[in-house]
Amino acid sequence: MKLVKVAAGTLNQTPLDWEQNRKNIIDCIREADKQNVSLLCLPELCITGYGCDDAFYSTDLIEQAKESLNEIVLHTSGIIVSVGLPVRFNNKIYNTSCLIANKRILGFVCKQHLPNYGVFYEDRWFHRWPAGVRDEIEIDEFKYPIGDLVFDLSGVRIGFEICEDAWVANRPGRTLFDRGVDVILNPSASPFSFAKFITRERFVIDGSRSFACSYIYTNLLGNESGRLIFDGDAMIASDGNLLVSSPRFGYGDFYVTSAVIDIEGPRVNHSQIKSSLATGNWKVAALFDFPDIRPVANQHAELERFERGGYLKEEEFARAVSLALFDYLRKSHSQGFTVSLSGGADSCACVALCGLMIRLADESIGLDAFKKKLSYIKKIQSCTTVEEVTKELIHSIYQGTENSSTDTFTSAESLANSIGATFYNVNINGLVDAYTGMIEEQIGRNLSWETDDLALQNIQARVRAPGVWLLANLNNHLLLATSNRSEVAVGYCTMDGDTAGSINPISGIEKFWLRGWLVWLETVGCDVKGRHIRIEGLNKVNNLQPTAELRPLDKKQTDEKDLMPYEVLNEIEKVAIRDKKPPLECLLFMEAQFADRFDRDTLAGWVERFFRLWSRNQWKRERYAPGFHLDTHNLDPRSWCRFPILSGGFEKELADMQEYLAKGDRKKIKGRIGF
Repeated sequence: MKLVKVAAGTLNQTPLDWEQNRKNIIDCIREADKQNVSLLCLPELCITGYGCDDAFYSTDLIEQAKESLNEIVLHTSGIIVSVGLPVRFNNKIYNTSCLIANKRILGFVCKQHLPNYGVFYEDRWFHRWPAGVRDEIEIDEFKYPIGDLVFDLSGVRIGFEICEDAWVANRPGRTLFDRGVDVILNPSASPFSFAKFITRERFVIDGSRSFACSYIYTNLLGNESGRLIFDGDAMIASDGNLLVSSPRFGYGDFYVTSAVIDIEGPRVNHSQIKSSLATGNWKVAALFDFPDIRPVANQHAELERFERGGYLKEEEFARAVSLALFDYLRKSHSQGFTVSLSGGADSCACVALCGLMIRLADESIGLDAFKKKLSYIKKIQSCTTVEEVTKELIHSIYQGTENSSTDTFTSAESLANSIGATFYNVNINGLVDAYTGMIEEQIGRNLSWETDDLALQNIQARVRAPGVWLLANLNNHLLLATSNRSEVAVGYCTMDGDTAGSINPISGIEKFWLRGWLVWLETVGCDVKGRHIRIEGLNKVNNLQPTAELRPLDKKQTDEKDLMPYEVLNEIEKVAIRDKKPPLECLLFMEAQFADRFDRDTLAGWVERFFRLWSRNQWKRERYAPGFHLDTHNLDPRSWCRFPILSGGFEKELADMQEYLAKGDRKKIKGRIGF
């Protein structure tokens, strides 16, 4: 019986942070060694960080990665470790995993399939290695195999699928099966999106079953480089059974998830399946003294409590954004967060997420470790409670005008008090009057709501920005912008006003769902070991109708009156932007979904309004503060969704929709979208 203890190591890395990245890797190897692990799989590009972008072109980056690799090798006595790094070969850069055994580099496996869609741009920096090709690379006067390799360590065969390799139809695992591989390692840098861990789990389990092997999958952890969040998802499967999976969204620097695998068990199934005879020079042989391991009973992975509680998306949103905020805070060496807290849903969500960040970190690593990771923030080091830390790290300010209501003030104040955040209250009427009076004097007339509605709304939002920036600068805080994805889509915001900020934690989530999440956070909350973390101070905002409060109170302004129902806006955005449908087809989809609530002309008006607002507001999307990628798509032109700043504005497509409405002719579109 051949039993081997294996592990997946998840790491919270930072691009180009050579010392800390190397420390995390070495610490993870040491922890695995303490657990008597023989084979440890570490994430893709973990030496450099995944999000180095065009810095990958730098010759110095390649050299720094090589130096780190040489240092890491010295810490692999008695253990097999795979680490990810870029390698320059024949003046081309490859995304590779290096397998090290007992302080000896065995070779470099190159990634064969590069994602170049959505948030991924790997084809910009790396080359794809052709399947079945092996070559030799010289590093520091030593030669090593590179390419499409399988390692045979004292009879245990180890192969690789590097992240995207496992997501494609023609995955390398099929060839590895023909080569008789016992263990497939999948070092990944797979960004978080809602429920994506379920898809990963499927291909890991199915890969172990289909290829009759054990499968070790690991991932990065945390907010690595600003926009992408990694959930630290790691798992080990064997012969179609998931043995163990890691906790996700942890606040530690690294985690080790281990299991004992039976090498001979899957071989029995393999021998019963007909496969091709593998040919070619793909095998790298080496000796390794695997220790004797006793069997382990009842290895079977279970979902975490929050994953099986019926509120998966709500839980993932809370945990992913909270972790992302924490990493953004410490990696930018900022002293805390400041929010212009209007008392509305968006700004309340941002403050609530900051509060959750501290509470979830306390549950994950404890308050002392939390403070240690923020050791540069001297003012929190003497704090002994979560509430004391919250008061120092989270500052909020309500900036009211004559158009603000007591309802929003009460909402803002009650939320800040409920989590212990610092709360300021100022009236900016004088500033608004000063600006409007200055311009009235120059143009020779008075401004009025009848003639200057939009300008009078925007000046109120813009006047708030300098004060909250000043407050943030005084404390070296990050200023959080508070625009949600629904507003981003149609430009329902004031540039240099409510869009002001260093980072926007909610730009990747739609308003309709966000409002429901706030109710959940007030009434249900995050499930932590059977105890729920709620923020009951959200009660006030959860009973308000969303409004910008920029027009006089007697106008009874609401967001949905200005735009359209958020539920409809979100569905139009999905069909128009995610699915790339023209206005007419969007209308037909909206009719299919909302015909029982809204008539055709109303829906058509909203579709037209969406496309016109989308087209004219691309310049705003180019200027929004960076946000987090949370869903299968987002509207960030620097990551997922590129669109021209100047365009034809869908005039022809909107005319087609109007022609259809005028004629009522369904034959024109028959067969185009399945109707």
